[in-house]
Amino acid sequence: MSRVAALLITILALPFAILGLVLALGAVASLVIALRAGAANPPAGPFVEVAGERLATIQAGPADGPPVILLHGASANASDPMEGFGRRLAEKGFRVIAFDRPGFGWSDRIAGSEAAAPSVQARIIAEGLEKLGVGPAMVFGHSWAGALALALALDHPARVSSLVLAAPVAMPMPAQMLVLPWYWRLALQPPVAWLLSRTIGPPLAQSYLPETAKRVFQPQSEVPGYAEAVRAALVLRPGTLLANVQDLVGLPAALAAQSPRYGDLRVPTLVISGAADPIVRSETQAVPLAKAIPGARLVLLPGIGHMLHFVAAERLTDEIARFAGERREAAPLVRE
Repeated sequence: MSRVAALLITILALPFAILGLVLALGAVASLVIALRAGAANPPAGPFVEVAGERLATIQAGPADGPPVILLHGASANASDPMEGFGRRLAEKGFRVIAFDRPGFGWSDRIAGSEAAAPSVQARIIAEGLEKLGVGPAMVFGHSWAGALALALALDHPARVSSLVLAAPVAMPMPAQMLVLPWYWRLALQPPVAWLLSRTIGPPLAQSYLPETAKRVFQPQSEVPGYAEAVRAALVLRPGTLLANVQDLVGLPAALAAQSPRYGDLRVPTLVISGAADPIVRSETQAVPLAKAIPGARLVLLPGIGHMLHFVAAERLTDEIARFAGERREAAPLVRE
């Protein structure tokens, strides 16, 4: 082989060698990040066995109180709604149960990639509630979990007494929002996504985590100590990163299939959203959703952004307590 040919082969192989080195270093960094996140944020509540695997919960309030189920949005875990306002509800006498959704926090990714569908997660949560002997209960869903709470009410009505949908993602998304650059489409292919989530994904996500927290709170400022209180680092673990991507990518198709059924709902529903939410805009989600659900009440909070369960926690708690009181007063009339 001539020196020119050998040099050419070396030049061609160099990018692959560099890529392999980057991925190897990323894999080591990802392992360290995952171990640190898990050690710093151990399970905060009891587990429930579902299909031979585990759903993690955080629970607060009296065991005989009216049950409220908290379901968190994307990139989060049960600590997010619980530390935002869940403990306030517990102080008012509610039995509050916050779930780590499948694949998040300390919950196993029950059903694997199929769990990206809200309907599948709803089935898993419903089985968890059955194991706990809970239901019908008020179900709260924030952001992505708005779709999950609705799926739970649609497919497992015996577990749901009422719905509270906060900054919900529930209505079909415009087609232009689904067009991604070619490199994103490549990165989202299952084998590539799996590889990235276990190599360079966690270090990149860790670098963006502080800025992401600031962005989701806009137009308000991030609550001091937010990341530590909600165990935000747990999302950096490879399995959770992959679950998060799967959930986000699979949501548009799920909403297109689920949303035509909203008119069939007969469960009391409160839709509450920040009027200044730049992440999930109320005019494209909360407002049309409230119109689609018979009898739903819509509450828009002026000047409030996406993280209303933190920045408007007292108002949200009061709205839920009032809503629950109305349901209890109406219950005898319903039974008659």
